[in-house]
Amino acid sequence: MAALEQVFIDRRLQLAPLIATQDGAEGLLDRCEDVIRIAYARLARRHGSWSDDFHAYHNETHILDILGDRIGRLIGARGVFALDLRAWCVLGLFAACHDLRQREESLYEAGVGSNERASLEETCRLLVTCGFSRERDADMFLALDLTIAGSTFDARPPPGGAAFNAAELVQSGGALAAKLNQKLDKHRGGWRADRQLLRAHDLALIAADLDTANVAESFARFAASAENLCREREMLCQRSLDARESARPVFGFLTDGQDRFFFDLHRFNSELGRDAFEAAKTANAPRLKSLSLGLRARIAISGHPTSGHQVLKAFGETVAGLV
Repeated sequence: MAALEQVFIDRRLQLAPLIATQDGAEGLLDRCEDVIRIAYARLARRHGSWSDDFHAYHNETHILDILGDRIGRLIGARGVFALDLRAWCVLGLFAACHDLRQREESLYEAGVGSNERASLEETCRLLVTCGFSRERDADMFLALDLTIAGSTFDARPPPGGAAFNAAELVQSGGALAAKLNQKLDKHRGGWRADRQLLRAHDLALIAADLDTANVAESFARFAASAENLCREREMLCQRSLDARESARPVFGFLTDGQDRFFFDLHRFNSELGRDAFEAAKTANAPRLKSLSLGLRARIAISGHPTSGHQVLKAFGETVAGLV
């Protein structure tokens, strides 16, 4: 928890110019920090360093990545006045709460994943417990509704698979946030005239950018996140990394899967996200191509891998050669 408390200290220093201009700012931040502490502890206990059900990617470290460095990069890109204090608070709450639930049955409803729906419901309960009011803080409840729903990332292959062209592949998945305007047009006509809805929509775009900004980390950290996602995926599929059956899916995830995520499915949806992260993603693109080619070459030279661990070892050696 010490790392989390340090993030709180650093963030209050960054937000100081906004705090000074708003009555009740300290109390608002106190309540947000209480929610974040509980969410952090719950995720650590469920799937992190305090858990018997460890998830290599979706654990409390993911909270720190977004809450600390990535939101800090947003502030660095445009300055603290790019958003108001309540908006920065929403993004902090999103960072802590959007992945609270990871073991829901995999079902999509109106494009929203079951983990995201359950995480939102738990988030709302935490907000009330920590002193937020559904009436007084309706703007924050609404913004968290759209940000958490919008973080649903659909990486399932499209119907028709390889027969689809690149444009159809892009439309087949990615972050739901990019499609929220279409859903709001359908179900909440005239929503652009509603200031709260418009603000919540814009925050959903920023939140989705924060969630997927691993593509803009240093290349070594980006590669580590890919490895952690791969390990988590194999665990959820109940495949042992020591078994032969894991070799092909691990290889596919770390080559075709990462290429599709990076080049076809992922994009930054907000101006703030692009300002903060796009240049770093662009710098990583040729390295990812080299990584994919290098891993394929290593596997081709060594022969068919006998386990997922063997592929991961080759992956790590290839990354080390690039960085």
